[in-house]
Amino acid sequence: MTRIRELDALRGFAVGGIMLVNTWQHTAKDPRNGVDWVVEALFQSRFYPIFSLLFGISFMLFLRGNSRWALLSRLFWLFCLGLVQHTFYEGEVLTDYAVYGAAVLLPASFLTGGLPVLLLGVAVLVWGIPMGGGALLIPGLFLIGMGLWRLSPSRSLLLPSFAVAALAGALLTAAWASQGGWILYSTAALAGAAAYSLGLLLALRPWLSAVLEPLGRMALTNYVTGTVVIVLATPLLNTDPTRWSVVALAAVTVAAQALFSRWWLARFRYGPIEWIWRCLTWFRVVPNRLESGRDRNRPLPDPGIS
Repeated sequence: MTRIRELDALRGFAVGGIMLVNTWQHTAKDPRNGVDWVVEALFQSRFYPIFSLLFGISFMLFLRGNSRWALLSRLFWLFCLGLVQHTFYEGEVLTDYAVYGAAVLLPASFLTGGLPVLLLGVAVLVWGIPMGGGALLIPGLFLIGMGLWRLSPSRSLLLPSFAVAALAGALLTAAWASQGGWILYSTAALAGAAAYSLGLLLALRPWLSAVLEPLGRMALTNYVTGTVVIVLATPLLNTDPTRWSVVALAAVTVAAQALFSRWWLARFRYGPIEWIWRCLTWFRVVPNRLESGRDRNRPLPDPGIS
């Protein structure tokens, strides 16, 4: 089973955005400035919905060639990885992904057809917005991703869908800027996430895909190492009232991760933490090193969450 390169690129895009937002969220913002407003209005809460949607798709991809017991093992070890990360980073979401994956996606995988799952996801998402948003939006996004994958919408819908999402995101963001309110903000963020993901798929070119795909294939490694960078750098970032150091640190970190991911994947099938995750899932050492040019071109198994 070969990897789906567009999904890898989209996942890499989301990882880069999450790095910027998480870095900004963990810094002091008194007094607030223009950088704070731009990040909050245009970037915060726009990237984890993309990642959550992709998680739902990855769930279905994993089930193509594996049992639900194997999937439960995978989610259990993801939960354990999240607990380890939680010891130094309270904002981790891996435990949420593992719990919601087992509680929501696994039962939904027994439903037939994509439309019921999609409608259920929309209903759960609508319920989660007034309930506080945040992690409560994850299960709905999981289900929407699963439903969309089953429905396989036509690529001809990309452009009109992007136009609608971009217009809705702009109008809702403007309304939030003038009126405030959590529900309005969450709705604007979700519309923005849809516009960003659809826009990227429309604009994706080989050179851009070559940058983003390695980031996406090593998303777990890059997410965890990014949080380590944030934890270590936060005391220094808090000394900069302009917050431009946040942007600089995120940009440098993502650039370094992109270069390292490309270098690593030229030699190994999976990223370091992705490989550990697979070994734990299957309770055996999974071959990882690429020994030859033929190995580099061989289809990769398990193209889901990596």
